[in-house]
Amino acid sequence: MTLSLARRAERFPERTAVVDISEERLYAPAETIHENRVSYGELSRMAERTAEHLSALGVGAGDVVCLVTRNRVASLASLFACRRLEATLFPISHWLTPASVERPFEIVDPDLVVSEAAQRDLVRSIPYDRTVTLEELADADREDVPDREARGRDFAADAPLLLLHGDDGRPVAKYSADALERNCCAALVAWGLSAADVAPLTAPLSSPDGLVRAALPLLYVGATVLLDRAFDPGDALTAIEAENATVLLGRGRTVRDLAAESDFDAAVDTLQRVVYEGALDGDDVRTAYRERGVALARAFGRLECPTVFGQSVSPSDRDPAPGSEAEAADTTAVGPPMPDCRVRLVDSDGAVLEAEDEAEAEGRLQLSGPTLADGYVNAAGTDDENDRGRFEEGRITLEETVRRDADGNYHLP
Repeated sequence: MTLSLARRAERFPERTAVVDISEERLYAPAETIHENRVSYGELSRMAERTAEHLSALGVGAGDVVCLVTRNRVASLASLFACRRLEATLFPISHWLTPASVERPFEIVDPDLVVSEAAQRDLVRSIPYDRTVTLEELADADREDVPDREARGRDFAADAPLLLLHGDDGRPVAKYSADALERNCCAALVAWGLSAADVAPLTAPLSSPDGLVRAALPLLYVGATVLLDRAFDPGDALTAIEAENATVLLGRGRTVRDLAAESDFDAAVDTLQRVVYEGALDGDDVRTAYRERGVALARAFGRLECPTVFGQSVSPSDRDPAPGSEAEAADTTAVGPPMPDCRVRLVDSDGAVLEAEDEAEAEGRLQLSGPTLADGYVNAAGTDDENDRGRFEEGRITLEETVRRDADGNYHLP
């Protein structure tokens, strides 16, 4: 099974792919959600129409479509539309400022910028003049797009389907369809995601954890994504309760914010597991989830590899007894590497610290494997100017220093 929305639509066209919970009115009361259900069949047709509109605007194989928007169903449709066109999607975070939004455009020269009206101030700062709004795109002419799958040809494994930028706009990493699919498979194996799962999307679709770690694996397995324009803990809990959510993939801050809500206990009755990145800052947050029978697992990833480490989640992890080993687990642990992510430690001189040489080791992370990005995008006519690391022979060494214990588990400082 490949990263193909059309194939999933053929298998289960009526299954709900996305529930758009965004309020219809700008100043809707707190904890108010609007439930707009989009099936896999509808999402696939939306992606097909988007591809036809983009094609009519001259977008084709090898072109880059930049998307400036908050979380929208159209963002997901645009990714699969670009896959159909053999083009590349480049989502820009709405968290960038008018000053920092210029940075990714210093590296990538897109062929078209698509934006939502709410981001007009950000778009004004973009040094690029070929832009259309989502509304203008939807009203554009349509041009038939040849069906690659009908011709027996899939997206080229080494062609970039997705570009993602760092928190401040740089660097820009490129991902092939194959790398994205490998990340999906790794998430399914590590966290036991299934078609029965329902999960709120709490991070931006322009981020590695929001898109590659959460949304794509959920759609890949046929699950349901609860999508809001931007994360709000009250709205998220309302959606979790209304839609019987089973899994939460988010950041430590998000997990803490949800636990602090007054209606947390009643809202998470169906929640089974939480995969979070970052610190929870205190045992009270862990206790709040574990008292509700929710398993907690920690993840760690970077722009260059959305999930490097991910603790597995099993039924035995749920509801540990007070004072048990599970309750007092080392909160620095992030577990073994994810499937298909190859990790080794190197010292300050770059020498590899082999696992068999010593029971424990501490060093910098060096990554390789099919879940890794396919390198950085560099400004035209320049060498690699990134200060985060350098891709060499399919590997990258990150700045993080971690400890590997005798059991092969890794711990953050």
